[in-house]
Amino acid sequence: MDIALFGTVFVTLLVITDPPGMVPIFLALTGPLPAKERNRAAWQAVALALVVIVIFAVAGQTILDYLQIDLPALKAAGGLLLVLVALELLTGKTDAPSDQATSNIALVPLGTPLLAGPGAIVATMLFVKDATRFPQYAAIAVGIFAVMLSVWLVLRFSGIIVKVLRPGGIEVLTRIAGLLLAAIAVQLMAAGVGDFVFEYQQAHP
Repeated sequence: MDIALFGTVFVTLLVITDPPGMVPIFLALTGPLPAKERNRAAWQAVALALVVIVIFAVAGQTILDYLQIDLPALKAAGGLLLVLVALELLTGKTDAPSDQATSNIALVPLGTPLLAGPGAIVATMLFVKDATRFPQYAAIAVGIFAVMLSVWLVLRFSGIIVKVLRPGGIEVLTRIAGLLLAAIAVQLMAAGVGDFVFEYQQAHP
């Protein structure tokens, strides 16, 4: 296995997924839930993110080419989706906790586009595109699994914070998480629009 490439993949995806930054958003969305449901949401989100990243690593460019989707469009769509979630957090109009809500939260926005977002997808596709030998593919695969394991551990034990903050603290954290999520969403959409403009300028100098 290519150890140097493993380190590059691990650090890159870890920075993009940002497990510590995910904690306030995860707690804001799952704080009112029982510990068992919160833990289930953690592994469901990580499992979905892993599946999405692996699919795009194997056939990402083919999928995008077939659907005629550019990467800037993927960024803008992810940002738009996060805006909707951020508005719910800021206004406090989230759905009441339930088993169905747990699954929904784990899949969207936790699994995607927060964990398996445009940044992680594009980075993985580029790593795979540059790989030519089996040790390099192995390093990429192990790096992806290691990052997802790290994210799961952080989310799994974030329940300790819930016990410290209590309901009042969770409510404050929810508003802060909404603001942070809104900023991430705007950044994603701005990056998508910027990429569109850059590609247009390149095509029409």
